[in-house]
Amino acid sequence: MLLTLLAYGMVIVFMTLIMTKKLSPLTALILVPVAFGIAGGFAPQLGEMMVAGITKLAPTGVMLMFAILYFAIMLDAGLFEPFVQRLIALVHGDPMKVVVGSAALALLVSLDGDGSTTYMITTAAMLPLFRRLGMRPLVLACVTMLAGGVMNTLPWGGPTARAASALSIDVSTVFVPMIPALVVGVCWVFYVAYRLGLSERRRLAAIGAASPANVQVLLEELANPDIGEDTLHRRPDRLLVNAVLTVALLAALIAAVLPLPVIFMIGFAVAMLLNYPTIDEQKALLSRHAGNVLAVVGLIFAAGIFTGILSGTKMVDAMAAGGIASPTPVFSRSYSAVMMAPYR
Repeated sequence: MLLTLLAYGMVIVFMTLIMTKKLSPLTALILVPVAFGIAGGFAPQLGEMMVAGITKLAPTGVMLMFAILYFAIMLDAGLFEPFVQRLIALVHGDPMKVVVGSAALALLVSLDGDGSTTYMITTAAMLPLFRRLGMRPLVLACVTMLAGGVMNTLPWGGPTARAASALSIDVSTVFVPMIPALVVGVCWVFYVAYRLGLSERRRLAAIGAASPANVQVLLEELANPDIGEDTLHRRPDRLLVNAVLTVALLAALIAAVLPLPVIFMIGFAVAMLLNYPTIDEQKALLSRHAGNVLAVVGLIFAAGIFTGILSGTKMVDAMAAGGIASPTPVFSRSYSAVMMAPYR
């Protein structure tokens, strides 16, 4: 009973501190379980528990780090740039095509598993067109969030990795069976984008809005951006090689020819040498993306402390035993009866 109360208390305090923004998730994942472990009398064993938890999550942390860096290289090198230019050329100011194209762009950019990158690139490419056509920016935000939510199920996206970490199993064991659901989710994103695009087309027609005469000028500007700081990292001459490497990496990932961390480590090293062979270029790339990597990988290793203490102190076993022994089945039946009454 004491362990059960301690476990639920730790979870409640952890969630309260995060939701009230008293602590960041990173520090809360470390400090809260340590405090409750000491309060429970496990101070002498805490070090061993934390190391065990970190060790279990180490492969996941390594996989996330090199997956983020790999797709960062592909984005910087301009692997997806031809797709963006072709997409903008295809929409021709049609609201429906613009929304569907925005969804396709968000799905593609979401491959790196970093939500901030998805929003930045999709918004930078499509928001000027939305505004020029008089379309609602909320539609762009909607399809971008839908695409990001679906692609977050990728092993390096976060939720799948954390689920595998909590279950102490390989990420591929969780991800591969979800591939059909992922495909269905992608189809749903396109369907929703199509319907929203039709709605925008009808709305603009009803208010008498027409595509402005300078839309074509805007399309040319977006499809042919000026050379600036962000384009200095482009490697258009290595587009085919990067595409082949990415397809091979994804095929190896699905086929599970090697553990996921090893696949991404090898892919990252090859991509780095192909695109940024000098030491200075490699240092610059790592500096640009260090923040994204640290934000994700730091949480994974901090979660190792949380799960290590939760498991090592047997709090998780106490929670499970308490849930089985509690009279929840009666509550569940009553709740189900109330919820299903209108359908009988």
